[in-house]
Amino acid sequence: MDINQLVYFISVAQTLNFSEAARRNYVSQSTVSRYVSDLEKEFGVKLFTRSHRDVVITNEGKTLLPYAIDTVETLNKAKNVIKQMRDGGNGKLTIASDATSLSFPSKCIAEFNNNYSGVTIDLCQLDVNNITQNIIGEEYDFCFMPRDMLPENTEIDSVLTHTEPLVVIASKDGKFGKRDSISFSELADEKLLLLSESIVPIIYMEIMDLLRTFHISPTIESTYNDLISLYIGVNAGVGVTIIPKSLAEYLTNEHTKTILIEDTDTGVPYVMAWSKSISNPVARLFLNVANNFAKGDEDIFGL
Repeated sequence: MDINQLVYFISVAQTLNFSEAARRNYVSQSTVSRYVSDLEKEFGVKLFTRSHRDVVITNEGKTLLPYAIDTVETLNKAKNVIKQMRDGGNGKLTIASDATSLSFPSKCIAEFNNNYSGVTIDLCQLDVNNITQNIIGEEYDFCFMPRDMLPENTEIDSVLTHTEPLVVIASKDGKFGKRDSISFSELADEKLLLLSESIVPIIYMEIMDLLRTFHISPTIESTYNDLISLYIGVNAGVGVTIIPKSLAEYLTNEHTKTILIEDTDTGVPYVMAWSKSISNPVARLFLNVANNFAKGDEDIFGL
């Protein structure tokens, strides 16, 4: 089948006029008539009934029309993606991550940038209060977050990227400074410094659930809206914090110690989400990269 058969068929169906369809496609009327006739022969049905004055689309034509439109649109999208690949990927991506999503998007972006250096990538912190609109409104092409933060919406697609544990970060000068792992119950008498619920709601709730499970009434010394303030507090020995391990590996310094929690499963699943109707042709290239990293073991970073 020649794709022009569908293109000209769609034009006639939309205008109910062979002359106008020819004008829109910069071809002769006889060319449009021939391609439509060939399409009718291929399907073995009449797609239009024609008289000297009127063109009427048949029931068979009405049935074919949405499929024809979808086929042409899909092919055009494919052409755009192939062109991006051929040209080295010129375009723009906008990616948002919640405050705890670092390792997976960093790995994907690094690989993507190596392959498509012509693409501009804008990075933002995800607005956790407006996730649905951020995704389906295509303010961002892709959003990274804990899975339990993902809204239930039929217009949103997602992939599980990995699962990573929570760890304790403490000052090396404190009582846990020489420990590689601890029982969660050992935190009962510790002052906790946490990222605020408004910034990382899922991580905050996970920590609260763990505290309840171990029957700990926490002493939450402070909550913070940013990582720098949190780490100043930990470095100074004001208290200890609990954060995802990859975040700890990015930020731990010579004054702090990353400590594993040995007696409970603290794994938090993470996802990448996007709009099912995403229109950015570059997005498909990034999705391929992300899917490759998300395949296989969930513990993709040795977390």
